[in-house]
Amino acid sequence: MKSFSRLFVALATCVITIIGYGFWYAAIEAKSAAVAELKDEVTTKNENAGRIASARASLAELSGSEEIIQGYFVPETGVVAFINNLEAQGRRQGTTVSVLSVSTSATEKPPTLVFSLTISGSFDAVMRTVGVIEYAPYDLSISALAITHDGKSSWRADLTILVGSAPASVATTTP
Repeated sequence: MKSFSRLFVALATCVITIIGYGFWYAAIEAKSAAVAELKDEVTTKNENAGRIASARASLAELSGSEEIIQGYFVPETGVVAFINNLEAQGRRQGTTVSVLSVSTSATEKPPTLVFSLTISGSFDAVMRTVGVIEYAPYDLSISALAITHDGKSSWRADLTILVGSAPASVATTTP
């Protein structure tokens, strides 16, 4: 009987150990699942932080490009400076540039300014001035050009140019 009781105690100890191991394994498995879920959350947050940093770097890079691109457009507040620049270009080429009218084009998108100009001088100077205006660093196109001979060596070019415009609030870059 003594051996039978020892066998019973050993068997009971094994069953209790197996049951304890099962509970312990289930508890560790639950904790492992929670740890894996937390690891996924941390990975997701790290990826999001990387994307945010990349987006910030891209925005900083684009702000410099935005300033360059905005330089190709004449802001609503910069029309007078643009006209002065046209007249100065004409003087440098030996011509007289007169701005006859400035208006906005309602049909063009994005908004454009329409300038009517007269350029007077020698043929070479008039054509150089037209070229300088045409190839100026602006969103600019010549929509009409008429060249007439006013006298012995006096030529005149009447032209209409379309210049890309930006509203005053868009013309300045964002910080």
